[in-house]
Amino acid sequence: MPGPLEGITVVDMTQVIAGPMACMLLSDLGADVVKVEPPDFGDLTRLAQFAKGGLNSSVVNNNRGKQSIQVDIQQPAGRDLVLDLIKDADVVVQNMRPGVMERLGVGWEGASAVNPDIIYCSMSGYGASGPYADRAVYDPIIQAMAGYVALQVNPQVPIPDLVRNGVVDKAAAFMAALAITSALYARGEGKGGQHIELSMLDIAVQFLWPDGGMADTMLDPDIPPGLRLSEIYTLSQCADGHVVYFVITDGQFQGLFRALGHDEWIETYGTTALRDGKQEEIGGLLGNAFLEWKVSDLLPRMHEHSVPCGHVNQMEDLPTDPQIVHAGTFVEWEHETAGRIRSPRMSAVFGGTPVEFKASAPLLNEHVDEVLERIGITEEQKAELLAAGVIKDS
Repeated sequence: MPGPLEGITVVDMTQVIAGPMACMLLSDLGADVVKVEPPDFGDLTRLAQFAKGGLNSSVVNNNRGKQSIQVDIQQPAGRDLVLDLIKDADVVVQNMRPGVMERLGVGWEGASAVNPDIIYCSMSGYGASGPYADRAVYDPIIQAMAGYVALQVNPQVPIPDLVRNGVVDKAAAFMAALAITSALYARGEGKGGQHIELSMLDIAVQFLWPDGGMADTMLDPDIPPGLRLSEIYTLSQCADGHVVYFVITDGQFQGLFRALGHDEWIETYGTTALRDGKQEEIGGLLGNAFLEWKVSDLLPRMHEHSVPCGHVNQMEDLPTDPQIVHAGTFVEWEHETAGRIRSPRMSAVFGGTPVEFKASAPLLNEHVDEVLERIGITEEQKAELLAAGVIKDS
């Protein structure tokens, strides 16, 4: 079975990560996704140099399962072609700066005029209005603006840092997919099409707040100062590597002391009351104790005593991690020009509408003929569009 979004058609007019990943999630869920790319080099990620056979990992990781067509929507004929696609679509997603799509005639008003039932999702850095609305933005900029950089501090080396991946882009992708599927459900209940506006800054704050905002949520003056998880996350150095652990309850602390071979600490620090005000003292003892152990010797003892912990996997370790192998998280597949590719499957497992892994990624403009046929463009019309530079040949 092709997944719960079988029969849904998406027009993807996005670039880079957040928008393309959102549309790929919809594709993974069974939707039919047409990626409309600009002339010349298409999606900006296609400029990456680490490529083979017309693809690179950025394109593959965010556009698997789609069709690609290049259209110059700055020309009236290009705008009309895209509107023809939208007429029979269910969803449009775009992540241009506010106002750009409206000026080109393919914004919410233009799309809803030809298809009142369309779900139109606009993604931007700061939203459609406000003092920052016209600013250029990428993931690390939003990380700085939303508090991520300020919180990304190891207490032992208190220098702020970036989250070294596109965490906000990916949070925005998942929020977009959630919002779009929710709007599709509402449309199915008779509530019609609608415009969804998403701000990366809003999403970043919402995504960070459940834990990052722990010390800033309760506002009455009689509330004691709170802690943030960033202050108590621990990366501990062992004799030959690092271990991450997280202990909260008395039982977990006691298990940690036993695993480290210091049962005597239970009498001194084994309860919350005994640990109160002694965090720095306990931290020093634990730091020295971890240095006496090899990771491979300590982790089994920590697991035996039910201490939440894990070793630090390198990226190249993930495909052979026993749990990841057991779950079948990765799929390896063959692309006819780019060769062997490894991709993670859709993480949600549906019991009634299982999704099919789409082992494909579009070369630039690869599906121009199929997309033109979809909207009834004749060979004569295609020749005119080619001559005008509205489209390119495959």
